[in-house]
Amino acid sequence: MASWVQSVLVVLAMVLFPTTIESKVWHYKFNVVMKNMTRLCESKPIVTINGKFPGPTLYAREDDRVIVRVVNKVPHNITIHWHGVRQLRTGWSDGPAYITQCPIQTNQSYLYKFNVTGQRGTLLWHAHITWLRATVHGAIVILPKHGVPYPFPKPDHEKIIVLGEWWKSDADDVMNQWVQTGMPPNVSDAHTINGYPGPTPGCSSSGFTLHVEAGKTYLLRIINAALNEDVFFKIAKHEFTVVEVDACYVKPFKTDTIYTAPGQTTNVLLTADQKSGKYLMAISPFMDTIVAVDNQTAIATLRYKTTKPYTPLTLTTLPATNATPATNSFIESLRSLNSPKYPALVPLKIDHSLFFVVGVGVDPCSTCVNGSRVVAGINNVTFVMPDTALLQAHYFNTSGVFTDDFPGNPVTPYNYTGSGPTNIQTTNGTKVYRLAYNSTVQVVIQGNGIIAPESHPIHLHGFNFFVVAKGLGNYDPVNDPKKFNLVDPVERNTLTVPTAGWIVIRFKADNPGVWFLHCHLEVHTTWGLKMAFLVDNGNGPNESIIPPPKDLPTC
Repeated sequence: MASWVQSVLVVLAMVLFPTTIESKVWHYKFNVVMKNMTRLCESKPIVTINGKFPGPTLYAREDDRVIVRVVNKVPHNITIHWHGVRQLRTGWSDGPAYITQCPIQTNQSYLYKFNVTGQRGTLLWHAHITWLRATVHGAIVILPKHGVPYPFPKPDHEKIIVLGEWWKSDADDVMNQWVQTGMPPNVSDAHTINGYPGPTPGCSSSGFTLHVEAGKTYLLRIINAALNEDVFFKIAKHEFTVVEVDACYVKPFKTDTIYTAPGQTTNVLLTADQKSGKYLMAISPFMDTIVAVDNQTAIATLRYKTTKPYTPLTLTTLPATNATPATNSFIESLRSLNSPKYPALVPLKIDHSLFFVVGVGVDPCSTCVNGSRVVAGINNVTFVMPDTALLQAHYFNTSGVFTDDFPGNPVTPYNYTGSGPTNIQTTNGTKVYRLAYNSTVQVVIQGNGIIAPESHPIHLHGFNFFVVAKGLGNYDPVNDPKKFNLVDPVERNTLTVPTAGWIVIRFKADNPGVWFLHCHLEVHTTWGLKMAFLVDNGNGPNESIIPPPKDLPTC
């Protein structure tokens, strides 16, 4: 058959039978292995996926199915969370340890299976147990369906930029410092861009280089995989057009500085429109309160392919560490497309109106340095991790693992951003908040000022949500709702509660299972700033949790 006839038939098949052509199952194998890595002129063994840091990128198309076999070959238990993937009715593959599954033990394996229905963009995957996320993380790229264009000019190329942190010591040892002393753990020794800190005082090692061609447009998929720090990202002399956050398209806007919190992803268009040369690419921390941060700037290079040898690096000025106006400007520029093709389906009628106060407190500790330890909680509850997975306990109706009495409002209201209560001790418990299937939820997340006010990147598993409002001080239930944006609020899976402020989200509980909500600062999660929503089954099998897989890890 003539080749041109074959081509015509292929095109006709794609038009007439798009589902058959487009639907695909992507198979990946993640071997969890130890690997020696050298950074900051020192070497250490780290936990990796397939020996890579950052780990391998998962690719799929909207409505495809992804199957990942994770084989644990290290002396650590492991789980993997597919950040922002909704896991509709299949929470068994969501990944947070002791929430939806027990950990994969040494020399054991588990088959994660999930669909990427209705999603497109960039997401993060990472270890979701202890502090292994420091080195076990990578990108998920969900491409649009074949023939479906981006809602922005098509880029010439796409590049992945993963931002992170690096400790000279073992990250879990850093976490255990709090357990042993009760004091906050040490900050990281460096930030990283695609795994490299670049030259630092005392170590002149090279960093990551992004090679570009003049006149070309690049889609940069920027992922913040850092454990404990919000960061600014900037490239000298170049401007970004923001087009997507957390795998949700936004109304495009221009900026020269990206602000991103741990767990968040940001897609931007960058046009190589400057003269040939080398340009500084850098990240630096954001912290607008008295909390220690790693002040080491990670350095990389954007280099035009026609650049001559020994061309000097063009520098840039990064925002100050406490540059709150820069973060506000970025956050407040984010708006959903809210178009006929990409509507913003904001819940307007609310079934559950919740008020969560997040922050830190103290608990007695007889073995700690000061006789107490810093802890964190939501509505004064420090979450205690169970010994078996909450989803398993729920599905099999196992008693004694959790209670469903998590308080939907503070038990004792106080001046949250003022002097606070005299008793700052939290209560401990493994509590969930129960939601009926398809119910609508509004959560006011209020930061408190106990010990030190601080911003909190809050991540919700199992759902996207709309951020309908934010503000400083204490939330005013009478006047602040008048300011809600119910037309085109940004849709995300991870938000930032401003320091000594509040934020309001809305979502629809249309995904049965047990879904984790926690601060994405790993130190705060370790301290107990976390809880879970239990969404009951609806009517029939299509609104119910599917049975657990046969290879579900046991505790």
